[in-house]
Amino acid sequence: MDPDDFLLPRSRTANERLHAMIPGGAHTYAKGDDQYPEHLAPVISHGHGAHVWDVDGNRYVEYGSGLRSVSLGHAHPRVLEAVRRQLDRGSNFVRPSIVEAEAAECFLATVPTAEMVKFAKNGSDVTTAAVRLARAVTGRPRVAICSDHPFFSVDDWFIGTTPMSAGVPAAVTELTVAFPYGDLAATEELLTRYRDEVACLVLEPAGAAEPPPGYLAGLRGLADRHGCVLVFDEMITGFRWSEAGAQGLYGVLPDLSTFGKALGNGFAVSALAGRRDLMEHGGLRHSGDRVFLLSTTHGAETHSLAAAMAVQTTYAEEGVTARLHALGERLAAGVRDAAAGAGVGDHVVVRGRASNLVFATLDENRQPSQQYRTLFLRRLLAGGVLAPSFVVSSALGEADIDHTVEVVARACAVYRKALDAADPTPWLGGRPVKPVFRRFA
Repeated sequence: MDPDDFLLPRSRTANERLHAMIPGGAHTYAKGDDQYPEHLAPVISHGHGAHVWDVDGNRYVEYGSGLRSVSLGHAHPRVLEAVRRQLDRGSNFVRPSIVEAEAAECFLATVPTAEMVKFAKNGSDVTTAAVRLARAVTGRPRVAICSDHPFFSVDDWFIGTTPMSAGVPAAVTELTVAFPYGDLAATEELLTRYRDEVACLVLEPAGAAEPPPGYLAGLRGLADRHGCVLVFDEMITGFRWSEAGAQGLYGVLPDLSTFGKALGNGFAVSALAGRRDLMEHGGLRHSGDRVFLLSTTHGAETHSLAAAMAVQTTYAEEGVTARLHALGERLAAGVRDAAAGAGVGDHVVVRGRASNLVFATLDENRQPSQQYRTLFLRRLLAGGVLAPSFVVSSALGEADIDHTVEVVARACAVYRKALDAADPTPWLGGRPVKPVFRRFA
């Protein structure tokens, strides 16, 4: 279907309702309608497996489900069965539930590099808890974050470093410094410049590219020599790289690590895990100053913990991580062939680990372009593919991927026309999509 004929009247009305009551029209900035072509931001009615339906009745093959959280597909039967059993038994109590012990045992068996775990509801909270704990045990004020990774937390220590820093005191932002991924020399120079001031190194252990040989082990050595805490943000790498995350795949042990997203298959659960001697500072069995680590009313909601246990069991018994990689490899090969066949192989570029694929849209000068992204997304949406990324779920079938590749091929043919014209404007249908982090709306 031509995007000009692809109309979403009910979604447009629903978006107006959302904006009237919810700042930004969504509860996550990455889900905002500014991330989609104008008037082509579908509002979802429901989902099943790898498909979602919008309120206009259109069905899509969906990628990046729930911002990478729904890795088993929507309404997964094993997860739903576990949740239903718990719902009949109550969801929250005035004292810990035995489910908390069971969930902790399950998690620590899945991530054997960790010795203790504490659950919460979102990734920001557990990553900020890791930072607070690192500051407490080291007595140091500064946080060193990897500058190549886009997001760590909604809290001031990170958001103050982005273009959306309004409301964050400069004094807070000044305590956060940055190091480049893969560059041990630059990181050591940073730690030397702020000698005895850096409490922790915070990074995603892997991302769009594999870690350079020896990099993570070298970072482990730098943290040890400079007396700072090594924190792996495994929100994305957890389960998608291996059941135990990147630390399990690459064999490098962080002091603390944070998990979320795929852990609950869409149910709200995250985890802070790490060394017992560090984690106990947030408990009742140590003699030092107490650390207010995590204290959340809903952190131990039983149905979310039941979902997490079901997810971990499913991954282990059904080889989900391997399936994610196989599906991603098939998709990446198909998209690359389609792009090359249309003469845009240097402009529509698939990147990342097979289980975590993203795509770049480059202009005639091979520079990232929001305009060309808009053109590409419009064609995908009109073809029944909802793909802010190409991150797969295990619910995808080969037919879904084949359909996606066909739609990509048609999009790439239009992409070629825009490149030949050196102007994608006629194919945008309105304003271009926008980056999430920007100073003005």
